Amino acid sequence: MLNVIAEKLEGGQALNRKDALYLLQQADLLALGRMADGVRRRLHPQGRVTFVVDRNVNYTNVCRTGCRFCAFYRQLDDSDAYLLSHAQILDKVAELAACGGTQLLLQGGLHPELRIAWFEELFRRLRRDFPGVQIHSLSPAEIVHLANQSGLTVEECLRRLQAAGLASLPGGGAEILVDRVRRRISPDKIGWRKWVEVMETAHRMGLPGTATMMFGAGETDEDIVTHLLRVRALQQRTNGFSAFIPWSYQPGNTELGGEEATGIDYLRVLAVSRLVLHNIPNIQGSWVTQGGKLAQVALFFGANDLGGTMLEENVVAAAGATFRLDREELLALVREAGFVPARRTTGYEILEEYV
Repeated sequence: MLNVIAEKLEGGQALNRKDALYLLQQADLLALGRMADGVRRRLHPQGRVTFVVDRNVNYTNVCRTGCRFCAFYRQLDDSDAYLLSHAQILDKVAELAACGGTQLLLQGGLHPELRIAWFEELFRRLRRDFPGVQIHSLSPAEIVHLANQSGLTVEECLRRLQAAGLASLPGGGAEILVDRVRRRISPDKIGWRKWVEVMETAHRMGLPGTATMMFGAGETDEDIVTHLLRVRALQQRTNGFSAFIPWSYQPGNTELGGEEATGIDYLRVLAVSRLVLHNIPNIQGSWVTQGGKLAQVALFFGANDLGGTMLEENVVAAAGATFRLDREELLALVREAGFVPARRTTGYEILEEYV
């Protein structure tokens, strides 16, 4: 079976559901890693591992959704609930710009009192004061919530935000794109079709983005494969995803609880993602959830990118994952693995190689 799959990959054929399930459930881990590494080498023969200098600003922790896997959200009347002011956000972005940062990941909860004008004013100020920082912000769930709060369609909401300065959408809130799973872990969040609709609308408007997957929260292998195939089908229609980012559920301090996926689980899912998603150019390793050492191994299991330096991260940290890497540590990690680190833009344009 592995030889048949290898021949498909060599011939440029897309893997099907049966192939993906075999790789996820039965393939030898090291053989799987070699196959994924071969695809990475074919797509990225320069031997680079890329990263972006970014900041993840969580503008609020107030969220009406209450996902069972999330340790970050608060109710509006909780004592530690917050909403950052525009001035506080601008100060954070000033720190990002001062250290050469080029990407702002602005994400928060579904706040019941925010309307689109709040974001339009913020984005206009960010674009005016920090033109070198790309506003890569707001997940599909936030877009749908904001559209509903403001009496707009999804497309109207996206057009107004784009006019104010929004440049691309992160793929947060995808979790697993299977509604049976979503009803169990996030029953009040948008379904998989709405997530796809928002992303497809954004792509057709010239707002590219990334796609994500959070696994290890009780879904089946079949669900993981379905997620990958749905992402691949959307990419086939729009070519709007620059990267795919799988990470494992962090159970600490959550209502859902359970056990964290193992490092072996992570590497297997990462490698299968690289092999199935032939039409997405970049696969991102998640040092935020896996730590630097396993992220290093991920570079031999299909990953060619390590995301951002993340001057700030709060959501995953709330669940107990507190891995941190500064730029020098990230450069050393990449070099030790035998690759050339390269700083990039959100759209994967190379800004600087660290030879």
